[in-house]
Amino acid sequence: MTDAVLLDGLSKSFGDRRVLDGIDLRVAPGEVLGYLGPNGAGKSTTVRILVGMLAGFEGRAEVAGFDVREHPLEVKRRIGYVAENAVLYEALTVQEHLLLVGRLHGLRDEAILARAKPMLDAFDLGSRIASRLGALSKGMRQKVMIVGALLHDPEVLFLDEPLSGLDAHSAVLIKELIRALADDGRTIFYCSHMLDVVERVCDRLVILADGRIAANGTLAELRARSQGGGTLERIFLELTSDGGASQRARAVVAALGHSA
Repeated sequence: MTDAVLLDGLSKSFGDRRVLDGIDLRVAPGEVLGYLGPNGAGKSTTVRILVGMLAGFEGRAEVAGFDVREHPLEVKRRIGYVAENAVLYEALTVQEHLLLVGRLHGLRDEAILARAKPMLDAFDLGSRIASRLGALSKGMRQKVMIVGALLHDPEVLFLDEPLSGLDAHSAVLIKELIRALADDGRTIFYCSHMLDVVERVCDRLVILADGRIAANGTLAELRARSQGGGTLERIFLELTSDGGASQRARAVVAALGHSA
């Protein structure tokens, strides 16, 4: 079976700073992978390499059996991508944006609108199809991004903090959607800082620290290896932090007492 995602010795530097340092990873079709790490650990860098937005890396990166260097268009045909911040053409309406995205994937307008309408309705955006993107809230724009990422029925969906700006009801819908997509055979590569969400929806967890994989396994496996056990948050902090969070918090509060 072809891996949905394959990384072999993936490394990336920005100047003298090594962001990724030899990442080896396989993700199976239909798997929901939680890709975690503190700020600067290399999560978004990995995703940008896999979706073809970032070049100049070392090692091998494949999506759906296609090398991202050698076959970038084949990769793009098979993936959907939702970034943390929805960067859209704000002068376009919701419908115009989705038609643009669908046409880029070779879909006919009738098929685009037929697929988009029920998804927009599910996100309570059906009545906003003629609205300019610039007039929508951050959460609404994020939902439009998600609909656009699903229009062409991708094999692999890359989600980089997809719940950013969403209200509670929409966040619940996204969590249910992730599981439903995986149950239907799609692969989800999910980056997030929201550990409680990751804990509930992901089949397997990969935790990065300093550009390397610090842990890789199911939550049960990570708990068995952890000294402290317990929640994913405790395991995450154990692997990625030098501790002392409570002391640092008290130092911040103490700084407020200094005279201006």
